[in-house]
Amino acid sequence: MVQIQSFTFNPFSENTYILHDESKSCVIIDPGCYDDAERHELSQFIESNGLVPTHLLNTHCHIDHVFGNKFISEKYKLGLEINAFDLEVLNSLMQVARLYNLNAEASPLPSSYLEEGHQILFGNSILDIVFAPGHSPGSICFINYDQKFAIAGDVLFREGIGRSDLPGGDSDTLIRSIKTKLFTLGDDFKVYSGHGPVTTIGHEKKNNPFLS
Repeated sequence: MVQIQSFTFNPFSENTYILHDESKSCVIIDPGCYDDAERHELSQFIESNGLVPTHLLNTHCHIDHVFGNKFISEKYKLGLEINAFDLEVLNSLMQVARLYNLNAEASPLPSSYLEEGHQILFGNSILDIVFAPGHSPGSICFINYDQKFAIAGDVLFREGIGRSDLPGGDSDTLIRSIKTKLFTLGDDFKVYSGHGPVTTIGHEKKNNPFLS
């Protein structure tokens, strides 16, 4: 059974996720750890629970979701996995950091690219990949159908949606992604977003003012 541990990191209050199961294998999704204290918090959780990281995954490559890519990649000897359409976003990391006057380490380039229909296997668990652009060109969500949850990045929030005014974003595409890729899941699916609290598909269908 997959256990989900979340951390809220960096000046953007981004949600970083570690998913692990009884095998002790784990995946790290969107490591936003910004400073030494946050990097220690993340690695301490992994080590104190005896976890073995097997995948480094980005739902998308905006700066707040990739601050820790270099740290995680080097510490756990993991290649980065993203959707290819977000490579340009990843490559803009240092330029965006200067724009915000923030410290950042250049992310490693991807070792492989993730597409809809691919699966992430770790331990006894499976995450299916759904392509959901609009917030960024290569936004993806990770779905576990057995336990009915989605790691949705910045596609869908509790009573909100990702912004679409950044380079490569498009509001119509984002709305279409949510309605055709996430709202087709059951109402009881939990949604773990890139910012803010957990929600459900059913709650968003009824209460999200952007999707009525």
